[in-house]
Amino acid sequence: MPHFFLNKRLIILLIGIIILVSLIGFSLRDRDNISRPEQFVKDVVGFGQSLVAKPAHKIAGFFGDMKELQNTYTENKKLKVRLEDVARLEKENVELKKENAELREALDKKESLRDFTPIQATVISRTPDRWYERIIIDKGKKSGIKPDMAVITSKGLVGRVISTSEMTSTIELLSSDNTKNRVAAFIQAKSSVHGLIAGYDRDKKMLLMKDLPIDEEKIKKGQSVKTSGLGGIFPKGLDIGTVEEIVLDQFGLSQTAYIKPSAEFYDFEHVMVVARSMHTGDNKEEE
Repeated sequence: MPHFFLNKRLIILLIGIIILVSLIGFSLRDRDNISRPEQFVKDVVGFGQSLVAKPAHKIAGFFGDMKELQNTYTENKKLKVRLEDVARLEKENVELKKENAELREALDKKESLRDFTPIQATVISRTPDRWYERIIIDKGKKSGIKPDMAVITSKGLVGRVISTSEMTSTIELLSSDNTKNRVAAFIQAKSSVHGLIAGYDRDKKMLLMKDLPIDEEKIKKGQSVKTSGLGGIFPKGLDIGTVEEIVLDQFGLSQTAYIKPSAEFYDFEHVMVVARSMHTGDNKEEE
């Protein structure tokens, strides 16, 4: 009896499979019309798919948007870093161009220094309490630098050495308030007019050339002013500046010329210390 029921169940299962396959084959045929049960099943399945598909698409879209937002954020961070790098490189490029121009001008100037020996140096600091008066360079006694040597940039005279160590030197600028910081100079006119650079006007940012004869009418605005070499310290012919204005002194006994400096006193990095090749005379006007 049990074997009969087992065979009966097997027969029912096989008949069910045959009917299912037949229905599947029937439903897969190309037909213009489908039966109502098929319509019902398709409608139910389609409705179920729509219920599942819409939330699924929204969830997928949400995670897709989040991923895209994360990618955008990452790209923005990378772009910001690149922009910062570009800005840094541009700044470095400007500084390098400026330094290159200074060095090129210094090399050109070096070729024309026939009366003295130039020593190339770099500014390493400025004295904090005398920012506009003194600088320190990276060359000293070991490089042959001595006190009272002239210091120039590619533009012109900026000061003189006042003290040295083995590896560094302190330079007093022409813009210093030190009244003893004097330079023998001359104005290039039809015939040279000699005087002393002795002082600096902070307001006008000009050097003062004092003790000029009052009857010297040949002094004109725009004439060049150079070191005369008569003091026995500075070589002759170092560029100082140009005449900007002529005024009488307070007693009316001499004239003072306001000299626009050729060199910049506050914005330079490279200098040359110049040692005279020959000393002519013992009389020293610069102190």
